[in-house]
Amino acid sequence: MAVALIAGRGLYPYLFARAVKEKGHRLVIFAFCGQSESSLVSLADTFYELRLGQLGRLLKLLKKERVQKVAFAGAIDKPRALWEARPDLKALSLWRKLKTRHDDEILRAVAREIEALGIEIISPTSYLPELLTPKGVLTRRRPNARQWNDIEFGFVMAKAVGELDVGQCVVVKDRMVVAVEAMEGTDATIRRAGELVRGAVVVKVMKPNQDFRFDLPSAGPGTIETMLKAQAEVLVLEAGKSLFFEKERALALADEAGMVVVGL
Repeated sequence: MAVALIAGRGLYPYLFARAVKEKGHRLVIFAFCGQSESSLVSLADTFYELRLGQLGRLLKLLKKERVQKVAFAGAIDKPRALWEARPDLKALSLWRKLKTRHDDEILRAVAREIEALGIEIISPTSYLPELLTPKGVLTRRRPNARQWNDIEFGFVMAKAVGELDVGQCVVVKDRMVVAVEAMEGTDATIRRAGELVRGAVVVKVMKPNQDFRFDLPSAGPGTIETMLKAQAEVLVLEAGKSLFFEKERALALADEAGMVVVGL
């Protein structure tokens, strides 16, 4: 079976590629100039580098390679992508048809074009279920009463923001919203919150209308390190619907700092 990976930045594409190869499948990787890791080349049976916006070429190559399943994994630097994209005629046609240009809307539209070829779009977690965040308090330290209030408040606020398809993360303190994620990403949101308050709660959830196959909320050691610099106290991830990379190392960092991590 031929599986294709449409790869962005970060650890996720590498882990997915390795898991596909361990299953013995043929792996075709599509990477984007300046947006994907060079280490992916060594894992691919066939490797293509595209410019963002080359949708027509992507579809032709998927047909040529007789791909049966496609997964999207990894982050795309959207501000940079808006400057560097070189859309072909197929991409321009799709772009004009979009009602909004939010991430989910774009990904769903691209997925429909791929599915029209008879190719199945899969979630990378079908190969990597261990990356999904478990339920419960994951650190040695448990939330106190004040933190639980902020956790519950932040979860509701994050879902409300997600309903608008703006972002997956909010930062709260004393049942007040301190920062909301948009195009800048989670780390920048946390840093911005750290300029305003100390002891905040960071909440990341799946958007209510989000397609489970694309762009799940995620965290890892880098998130913990950013929170430490911003003096945030609690990280909340939606259990079963978010990705937790290098979980053991991230939790060790959190335990050492006396932070709280919860899968809710």
